[in-house]
Amino acid sequence: MTILVTGATGGIGRLVVDALIRRGATGIRALTVNPERAQLPPGVEVARGYVGKPETLSAALEGVERMYLAPVPETAAQALEVARTAGVSRVVDLSGGGHWQEMADAVEASGIPWTHLGPGEFMWNFAMWADEIRADGEVRDPHPEAANAPIDEIDIADVAAAALLEDGHVGKYYDMTGPETLTRAQMLSHIAAALGRDIPMVKISREEAIERLRPGMGEFAEWFVDTHGELVGNPQQPSGVVEEILGRPGTTFAAWARRNVAQFR
Repeated sequence: MTILVTGATGGIGRLVVDALIRRGATGIRALTVNPERAQLPPGVEVARGYVGKPETLSAALEGVERMYLAPVPETAAQALEVARTAGVSRVVDLSGGGHWQEMADAVEASGIPWTHLGPGEFMWNFAMWADEIRADGEVRDPHPEAANAPIDEIDIADVAAAALLEDGHVGKYYDMTGPETLTRAQMLSHIAAALGRDIPMVKISREEAIERLRPGMGEFAEWFVDTHGELVGNPQQPSGVVEEILGRPGTTFAAWARRNVAQFR
């Protein structure tokens, strides 16, 4: 069986490749725009292409039975048509509600049997605090009390690998979270513990937060701040999906902070 992992040098796609290898999968084909610089593990076939340019996919999809589809909503429908024509019999996509709903809709419209992965906030998002921690020794945030259950990207990739390799996942939407609900202040305390020092969180206004984020996020800065504001008094609860599928506990934020502590030094 040949499995195509699209976006294979991206944040989640690269981890999906690793997760498939850990499960003993063979026939892994990795799609990337720059095969010469991909640095993928031995035994992984590297193909040139990009979901955002569906015209580049035909050769990479030859003989492919299953596919992990990275989220590029703008061209998903066209990419899936190429996949359907090539004979792909299962697609596992990173989608969900909100601005990724278009991905899920395109996958279902393609007629290819599907599994949707709908993760909540990635733990890796909190690496955005790194520059502030290094420079100022504190974090400014408008919603220290906002609480959710962020998920480790490795857990997302492990669920993707399970859905690609195992039976019983077709037609399922997996609402994926981490194993615990934490406020943003509590998350910062775990990063501080990993560093072995105190890091205060300073509450700032919504307007100041948007202005601070706008250079990096552009038009999404306001959405990002307000989305977290909605979690104040309405905390996200763990879904338990990762534990159910993988048969192991999901990664805690404290464990993620310890694993990534070098990012904050």
